[in-house]
Amino acid sequence: MKIFSGEKLLKPATARNCFLVNQFATPGLGSLMGGRILAGTGQLLLALIGFALVIYWFLRTMQEYYSLISSDAPTVSYAKFGLAGVLFFAAAWLWSLLTSISLIRKAKEQEPKNPPELPPRITNVPPKI
Repeated sequence: MKIFSGEKLLKPATARNCFLVNQFATPGLGSLMGGRILAGTGQLLLALIGFALVIYWFLRTMQEYYSLISSDAPTVSYAKFGLAGVLFFAAAWLWSLLTSISLIRKAKEQEPKNPPELPPRITNVPPKI
């Protein structure tokens, strides 16, 4: 697959699959599948940063809760990391939604208006014995 070979011609089914991957799997992967390299890379990076921040928040929060078993020290809130992670991921998801809509519109524009003509049917074929 040549990544930098120019704009891809997308079929509507391919654009739909890119949309589904972007919205329900990982933001950015569907954009990369649709040939939007820069947008897909940016979306994927935002999603990964958001995921890492949420995991960091979760691990630090669990560490605080488990440290309460042995001591009564005051706890520190790591909610800002979780909120930042959710915001990063939401931004990636919304960006991928816009890119997916753009891919679907582009595929509908590129779709041929008239279907190809079918070859004529042969009706006088003798039956096989």
